[in-house]
Amino acid sequence: MTETTVVAVLVRDGVLPMELGLIHQLFGAARDPSTGERLYDVRTCAPRPGRIRTDADFPIYAEHGLETVAAADTVLVPASHEEDESLRPGSLDPESARALHAVHAGRGRVASICTGAFVLAAAGLLDGRRATTHWLSSDRFARTFPQVTVDADVLYVDEGTVLTSAGEAAGIDLCLHMIRADHGAAVAADVARRTVVPPYREGGQAQYIQRPVRTRESASTSRSRAWALARLAEPLTLADLAARDAMAVRTYSRRFREETGLTPMTWLARQRLDRARELLERTDHTVDRVATETGFGTGASLRQHFQAVLGVSPGAYRATFRGR
Repeated sequence: MTETTVVAVLVRDGVLPMELGLIHQLFGAARDPSTGERLYDVRTCAPRPGRIRTDADFPIYAEHGLETVAAADTVLVPASHEEDESLRPGSLDPESARALHAVHAGRGRVASICTGAFVLAAAGLLDGRRATTHWLSSDRFARTFPQVTVDADVLYVDEGTVLTSAGEAAGIDLCLHMIRADHGAAVAADVARRTVVPPYREGGQAQYIQRPVRTRESASTSRSRAWALARLAEPLTLADLAARDAMAVRTYSRRFREETGLTPMTWLARQRLDRARELLERTDHTVDRVATETGFGTGASLRQHFQAVLGVSPGAYRATFRGR
């Protein structure tokens, strides 16, 4: 994707301002590395343009209507607690349903944040697909839309042209995932830095991660994570990480999962893979050198991880995203 992408945000009465704002902030911060030009044109739309209530004490104004939605490259539907959970199969207003189907039929993307998934399901776009929504609404969602396979334990689900995410913070992860898919890891990382958010959380990570209140006996694993990020090229072991936080391996592993939702070595592999993606995009390093600098050791190991996680080879990834 090299041209400006039109992103339509379909808002309805009761929209959550934070979700609307994060879409504009993240996609609006994406810039072409060589020219500095915006990569996305984000437009706020409504079934009927004009004043829209929010769930706060202020309204917003949506300038665009459903014709903009139907013609967009990507459509995102943020939550509206005012109406989402009352939706049933086929109950979405026909005009909005037609606009969403027009995007999908034209091979554009349709995505939701939080209970915006009810809108996509009511339009029939999630039939026979995996989807997620906020964990507090997942049981109702599953009962209301039995034709959808609900995964209540993940941050987001990417079904190609239809994507869904959990609560508000997971919407940030989904937006970064979409930017990364369009323009590569370097652009997504730059957006994350501009907005001061974590650059990458895998969609399969747990929605709700227990973080017990720390006591003097209950240390964090943050020191070892920072230490590991500065040493991705080194052959780090679980024992190395646990030693940095002065914990037994079993205690460290339990604490790490509580704080991140991942095992220590899974987290480390994902950090290495994300760093490898940036090096492939930004440097002329050989695949073997990228593998060495990111701790995979050999080009064969790096190729194996790329194929398993991304479905492409490092060379194909570089050809797609180099210079974007």
